[in-house]
Amino acid sequence: MTTLPAVETVGPAAARRAVLAAQGFADPHPSGPVTRRHLVRTLGRIRLLQLDSVNVAVRAHYMPLFSRLGRYDRAQIDDAAWSHSARRPRLLVEYWAHEASLIPVEDWPLLRAGAKRDGWWRHYGALVERHPALVDDVLAAVKELGPVGAGTLEAAVGGPSRPRPPGASWWERSDVKRICEYLFGIGALTTGTRRHFQRLYDLPERVLPPHVLSAPAPPEDVAARALVLRSASALGVATEPDLRDYYRLTPARSRGAVAELVEAGELQPVEVRGWGRLAYRLPGGRVPRRITGRALLCPFDPLIWDRGRTERVFGFRYRIEIYVPEPKREYGYYVFPFLLDGELVARVDVKADRRAGVLWVPGAFAEPGADVSRVAAELAGELREMATWLELDGVVVGERGDLAAPLAAALR
Repeated sequence: MTTLPAVETVGPAAARRAVLAAQGFADPHPSGPVTRRHLVRTLGRIRLLQLDSVNVAVRAHYMPLFSRLGRYDRAQIDDAAWSHSARRPRLLVEYWAHEASLIPVEDWPLLRAGAKRDGWWRHYGALVERHPALVDDVLAAVKELGPVGAGTLEAAVGGPSRPRPPGASWWERSDVKRICEYLFGIGALTTGTRRHFQRLYDLPERVLPPHVLSAPAPPEDVAARALVLRSASALGVATEPDLRDYYRLTPARSRGAVAELVEAGELQPVEVRGWGRLAYRLPGGRVPRRITGRALLCPFDPLIWDRGRTERVFGFRYRIEIYVPEPKREYGYYVFPFLLDGELVARVDVKADRRAGVLWVPGAFAEPGADVSRVAAELAGELREMATWLELDGVVVGERGDLAAPLAAALR
């Protein structure tokens, strides 16, 4: 008979500190310039950077490193993801992980092994079956022209297509774009580079290093266990659905991997008071006595992208309101939670107004029970840091929210 490990019980505050430590918030910012080595260390913790097209403040994949390291040169991410040289090899590649993400190149085989659930691109399968020659033409054109954008491919390939009508949204894609995204989803194409954030498609063999391409594909169960361990390392303390969601694994593979890892002693079951579901952590995971410091978190930061988990860990209800009509928004268009000494104590609506040269804060809101004067002072300091990082001249605060006036006063 297999002896199940004892289940340790921990309090919610200890679990929260373990979560923050795993995500890199228990360490001070570097005392000097941020180097590639700092990036590698932080990426080794959080494992991926989610990509998103919204650019109202700063692109989502840049912000998590600023939140953990402070001011750094965003070109370091561009170099790590979209360029390669013998001296500075490519560190990251684009693929569907949690969502469209930058992942370490070494993780490509794990995500291609079949443990993940199929994404939305599966709906383009019928189009691929109807036009197999168009698929071949797209791949041939990418081989000849890549890295190349979908618009150039449409002109080069021709053939059956359904171009977007005038005024159509970005989601109303042409058939060529749909096939590109399908091929991207199954790993037959990846991103060679980006130009003004437009994805330029290329073949994986021209993007990934040879040792990654030549690595044998792991069995699904092996890949699932490896990805669950990466999730556990990044999350600190997590339920099985939390572990599953980090890489969007299939439920069956995730549950099986967790059970196997617990039996092998590589995952430790933990009961967190108030969570209502068994959690897991790596044996010997770090639990600091206290967390200090401050950080602004973009909506797609891995600490908070799972809204249910954010509420469970921090008691902080958070929703993104981009698609909510403006009169119905509670807090604003693109709201950043503010982390201070291990607690989410405020939220600010943030926009980089480059024409005016300022970081514009239309609204600022304190959480119930927060020390408003201290929160305002710390938030003012962090907003100034963010403005400097984005090469803006200052911070301007609007009138919405109970924290707006104290924040404006702290910025004077």
